[in-house]
Amino acid sequence: MATTVTHEQQHPARSLSRHTVVSVIVPCYNEAPVLNGLRERLQAAMNAWGTDFEVILVDDGSQDATWDMIRQFHRQDPRWHGIRLSRNYGHQTALWAGLEAARGDVVAVLDADLQDPPEALGDFLWRWQQGYDVVYAIRHNRKENPLLRAAYHIFYRVLAFLAEIDIPLDAGDFCVMDRRVVEAMRLTREQEPFIRGLRAWVGFRQVGCPYVRAARVAGASKYTLRKLVRLATSGVFSFSVRPLRLAVWLGFAVSLLSAVGVIFYFVQRLFPEAFARAGFPLVPGFATIIIALLFLGGTQLICLGILGEYVGRIFENVKGRPRFIASETTDAEASP
Repeated sequence: MATTVTHEQQHPARSLSRHTVVSVIVPCYNEAPVLNGLRERLQAAMNAWGTDFEVILVDDGSQDATWDMIRQFHRQDPRWHGIRLSRNYGHQTALWAGLEAARGDVVAVLDADLQDPPEALGDFLWRWQQGYDVVYAIRHNRKENPLLRAAYHIFYRVLAFLAEIDIPLDAGDFCVMDRRVVEAMRLTREQEPFIRGLRAWVGFRQVGCPYVRAARVAGASKYTLRKLVRLATSGVFSFSVRPLRLAVWLGFAVSLLSAVGVIFYFVQRLFPEAFARAGFPLVPGFATIIIALLFLGGTQLICLGILGEYVGRIFENVKGRPRFIASETTDAEASP
């Protein structure tokens, strides 16, 4: 879990002023039904901060009117910016596109579906003023179906067990980060960035804030089962080599079990009568061999699959492709 510094006097205080620029990054994928509500609530929250601000809406290849609404927001208020990706790259890559474009002294990240309340950013900024570099939200209660809640609960605890860095439990991407944290994250070169993992990896002074995660205001979740599994595997394989070590220990365990089986059958053949009286008669046949082969074959396939995940990530990174391509922006002076 990310280290929480408990001594406030160790943190240099900061202050918000009209010269402070707060960047708010919002990835969007087919979010037209909620964008007006997002704009109204986020604008009200930002007006209360007394700072300069910018909002970066990243359209992650939407097929609805999301991009048209983003362009309209920009025409009405130039502080609302838009980046349109050339296709659907995924939630984490869309967030990364926003991090690349953000210019603020403080950078906030939240989802467009209003499950992350914009009003909570004021509390996050207050903690940033106390000297924390990262203020992340801890999902105290989720308004989702029990099966999905259970899946998230298991995922975060498996990730915390396997990861070789301290990743906070039940902490999503909803957060506020100091500029130097964002710059440190941008030094990394992962093709499939796992934002909350990178945020924990770069370190600095971090603290969590519990909040109740609301239900979606409109529309359906864009995280399908396949995307959730991909996010989970990305988190595990990006920040841990323990699955490789687990494969080694699994191999040792299977070998030990096989050795025990060999010894057992060898002794059984030497003393068949004694084993028969004990309830273990010698039964000729292929069942034991078949079971052993299937067990060993399954273990080998699991180990090969683990290796394949790591090799695949090496392959993606050595190709050197850009993480994303922006086809259009709302700023005329910005190059796609």
